[in-house]
Amino acid sequence: KTKRMKTRIKFLAFFAFIGLSLTDVQAQTNSNEPQFGIKGGVNFSNIYDTEVDDNNVLTSFNAGVYAAFPVSDNISIQPEILYSRKGGELTYDNAFATGKTQFKLNYIEVPVLLKVNITENLSVHAGPYFAYLIDAQVSNDAQGDAMDFEDTYDNDDFNKFDVGISGGIGFDFDSLGIGVRYNYGLSTIGKERDFAGTTYTIPDGKNSNLSLYLSYKLN
Repeated sequence: KTKRMKTRIKFLAFFAFIGLSLTDVQAQTNSNEPQFGIKGGVNFSNIYDTEVDDNNVLTSFNAGVYAAFPVSDNISIQPEILYSRKGGELTYDNAFATGKTQFKLNYIEVPVLLKVNITENLSVHAGPYFAYLIDAQVSNDAQGDAMDFEDTYDNDDFNKFDVGISGGIGFDFDSLGIGVRYNYGLSTIGKERDFAGTTYTIPDGKNSNLSLYLSYKLN
């Protein structure tokens, strides 16, 4: 496992320990009625190639709505519709220039999660997510002003769709909930382009995103 994956496993285990310390070890009895709510939070995202590491993290946000449809006392299906900004940050320092480049990728994201209540307040969730790229901003902030720019691109410049796997832990207290979730992207972000007879994929990477969120139940 990579350093970043080990860090995330420890982070999720810490949340689970806190949840077990705060709740009685008993199964939650859900209402048979569907639940609806709103949610939002902070994203810590980057773009990985072969391994996910702790470098080049972009801090951004997510916001949207969710529904939970019980299928048993402790299990429900939870689809969500989110606006989520992902991407990454590259800091460089070489003989030619010093600065920072950011990729900000704005998605409409639809996770479809299986939610299992472990205790009265603690739950785990996992499932696939599907995302559609709305647009992207690429900016460069270099020492001096000559190389500074910020451009907006449509989804013809990047792959329109992103698919991946989501998993996380949540704590529900009456109408409020908090949680942490990790999204592991399976789709390459960039498209192939030809330069001087050579094909490149820019950016040649996939999304990796850790989210901290707050939810509010509407019914």
